[in-house]
Amino acid sequence: MSRLSELAKHHPLGLGIGTLILSIFLFDLQGVIIKFTGDRYSVQQIALLRNILGIVPTLIALHYSERWHDSGKRMRVSNWPLALARGFMIAGAQLCFYYSIVQLELATATTLAFCGPLFITLLSIPLLGHKVGIWRSLAVVVGFLGVIMVMRPDIGGFSPIMLLPLGAAFFYALASVTSRFFDSSVPTALINIYSSIGAVAIMLVVVITSNGWQPVPFGIDWLWFACMGMTGGCAVLLLISAYRMADPSSLSPFEYFGIPFSFILGWVFFSEAPFERIFPGALFIVGGGLLVLWREKALAAKTK
Repeated sequence: MSRLSELAKHHPLGLGIGTLILSIFLFDLQGVIIKFTGDRYSVQQIALLRNILGIVPTLIALHYSERWHDSGKRMRVSNWPLALARGFMIAGAQLCFYYSIVQLELATATTLAFCGPLFITLLSIPLLGHKVGIWRSLAVVVGFLGVIMVMRPDIGGFSPIMLLPLGAAFFYALASVTSRFFDSSVPTALINIYSSIGAVAIMLVVVITSNGWQPVPFGIDWLWFACMGMTGGCAVLLLISAYRMADPSSLSPFEYFGIPFSFILGWVFFSEAPFERIFPGALFIVGGGLLVLWREKALAAKTK
């Protein structure tokens, strides 16, 4: 048995936390590449290339999926229209988030996008029939209070572009909630392949209709795009792997490492230091998300 297998067997939580944190760092590193290339290429083109190149790690994950091999390597998903539709949601999230990364400080865009758990809570009411009690309602209020504090409309610091990370969080939350409608026997990597195809299709249409394609000269920029696709694709795979290693409610709080990571990377690569803007609002956003996770864990414990 390999050393990694030994760790996964005896220390699943520790390995899951480490894998999740590495995934979050790669997501923020992908954001650095997007911001760096965003002054030369359109967001539509960047998103298209991200989805095309990012499918490679997903194909590798599917190849090594025991669940896929046990199913006879089936490529068909019974609920394939929804799997493709998730690609439209992801494309919408990418357009919103990538444009906000280019226009705002990296840490500001990332912090605002972390209101995803709040949107998941709200969307679970009409889509999953969940009841949201006082604690989760309070969490939503606290989280969105933090969003308002980061936007700072009271001192003229608000820009309409700050709404884009919220749009990204909404679309990502919608994609997350709709993943509950797939049978648990379907490999996650296979669902992601369908979603990637859907995202590529919609982004191709957007690029063509908006004349958003800028020729990429052979050389360093293709290397940047390849790094972006591989970094983002590997981040997704590590995220999935982490949540398979340990209890999601124990891992989710560590996703908020994305805020300090984005702050450090923004400072190192772009000389950004929006400390006064994102604090203390970031603490309210994190607090609201953690309150949602705490309540979900408490309810799950009661049903056991």
